[in-house]
Amino acid sequence: MNEMLEKKVLKRIGLLIFTCVLLVLNNTILDSQSRIRINQLGYLPNSIKVAVFVSKSDQALDRFEIREALTDQVVWQSEMIKPYGEYSAFKNTYRLDFSCFGHEGYYYISADGIRSPNFKIACNVYNHTADFLLKYMRQQRCGYNPYFKDSCHTHDGFIVFHPDPEKDSTYINVVGGWHDASDYLQYVTTSANATFQMMFAYEQNPDAFSDLYDKDGTPPGNGIPDVLDEAKWGLDWLLKMNPEKGVMFNQIADDRDHIGFKLPNKDTAGYDRGRERPVYFCTGKPQGSLKYRNRTTGIASTAGKYASAFALGSMLMFKYYPEFSINLKQKAIEAYEFGLKNPGVCQTAPCRSPYFYEEENWVDDMELAAYQLYAITNDERYLLKARNFGNKEPVTPWMGADTAKHYQWYPFINLGHYYLSLSSDEEIRNKFSNYLKQGIDRVYQKAKNNAYLMGIPFIWCSNNLVVAMATQCQLYYQISNDSTYLEMEAALCDWLFGCNPWETSMIIGLPPDGDSPQDTHSALTYLLNEQPLGGLVDGPVYGSIYSNLKGIYLANEDEYKDFQSDHVVYHDDFADYSTNEPTMDGTASLIYYLSTLQKKGMLYSK
Repeated sequence: MNEMLEKKVLKRIGLLIFTCVLLVLNNTILDSQSRIRINQLGYLPNSIKVAVFVSKSDQALDRFEIREALTDQVVWQSEMIKPYGEYSAFKNTYRLDFSCFGHEGYYYISADGIRSPNFKIACNVYNHTADFLLKYMRQQRCGYNPYFKDSCHTHDGFIVFHPDPEKDSTYINVVGGWHDASDYLQYVTTSANATFQMMFAYEQNPDAFSDLYDKDGTPPGNGIPDVLDEAKWGLDWLLKMNPEKGVMFNQIADDRDHIGFKLPNKDTAGYDRGRERPVYFCTGKPQGSLKYRNRTTGIASTAGKYASAFALGSMLMFKYYPEFSINLKQKAIEAYEFGLKNPGVCQTAPCRSPYFYEEENWVDDMELAAYQLYAITNDERYLLKARNFGNKEPVTPWMGADTAKHYQWYPFINLGHYYLSLSSDEEIRNKFSNYLKQGIDRVYQKAKNNAYLMGIPFIWCSNNLVVAMATQCQLYYQISNDSTYLEMEAALCDWLFGCNPWETSMIIGLPPDGDSPQDTHSALTYLLNEQPLGGLVDGPVYGSIYSNLKGIYLANEDEYKDFQSDHVVYHDDFADYSTNEPTMDGTASLIYYLSTLQKKGMLYSK
């Protein structure tokens, strides 16, 4: 009897194990075939809330439910499902709309046996996220770096391309600013834009920012919002790069810096001048130190960026630095006039590599500069100039395009249009508001036929374009109250926080308990196994771009291999500099949008 009982028990255990194995295998198969993508950071109670169900099978979907994460209790059910068909690696995709559900709490979505990651609905989901991005900006500082508690590149630099032979190759003190990305090159193009974007964020949403750090980026606070401390760091460097009237520099260092990962205070890149690095003089003509040349045609794109940053800085810094503010106003006027005398684009300079910022538009920079000068002088002549420049480029050309060169149309959003759309003159207001709408609609027409509402071209730094379009949608809604594009705006935001084919946030460390880049193209990650927290990574690129870039490879097995397609790829791999490198200007540009969402959450909670 004991032997028979033992056999029965063993048989039952065997059946139980077999059943469990089948369940695990079944769930694994389902898991690989179907997923539910959500915004991992969470949703504001009154916001548009949509998840994306994706499947590699012919799985049909007609309903879904929301369950409490802690109890599994069903709290809401819906048939608000819209099919979209194939996208990326998935055969079928659906949008699951739960915008009507706004109760605060912690939930997950269940649909046809598939469970989403847990997510939060609350008024505070975006609180402090704009400040979080400033972590990366401080980490990118050149000169004294508060993250490393050390200084770097303190011997910058020696002048190149100066038209006066006696001044060429001479020393100039341009220590400061930010490293552009994971290399240590520095550009006025991106730095001036980043400086303006941070000040714009504060101008629009001052209550969203804390004061936890001083001007050097170290605790405690100094009575000045941290975002303005960071912007002033940028302004101080821009003043060094524009030391006198009619003298502008555009860049420090070049791609000779690309010699592998090294910490900034241990930079060993050599330029035959010891520890000095080259500082590129703005000549208005093509430049390049070795094999490759850019296609520079003028200086206005750089001069306009200087002028707009100086002008807005003169307004926002007056409360804290009155003398500095007065100087900035004069510098803004001089920079703008220099741009008028030197129309055209001032591109960054390549060297041994063919890659550089191929900016081809400049009237947008001069439009924004002219408007900012109007704002600080009340001189109607600047307003007229701003309108004239704005009419020359109604829509930033990447919008609606399938592709573009690297930074060909930069900045990726024309904030001059936004300022002019606030005009008290109805004709000006309507014209420039319509310009904003035209750009959005071009992207929308490409987006409306896929489940992610993604109409952004997957060029290098595609996430920067996502940020620009989400920002333009939000600004347009503020001035027009036209809700046509709000769902696309929400989808763009969701994309950055995990509602994308790879189910990962694109901001390092945000949310802290979510899936975000871990193996970034960064010396910090590669050498110290630490994360450049707050950095926005480049984002996905077309498969055709990835496969044709020089020196690119994967160092590890692709954890997202099931989600890749010939159309578009993203890799969380340090060797992929095209999709997984954080950038300073992209991060700075996202600060406005996150501060706006925090502001909305604060309004909801009242």
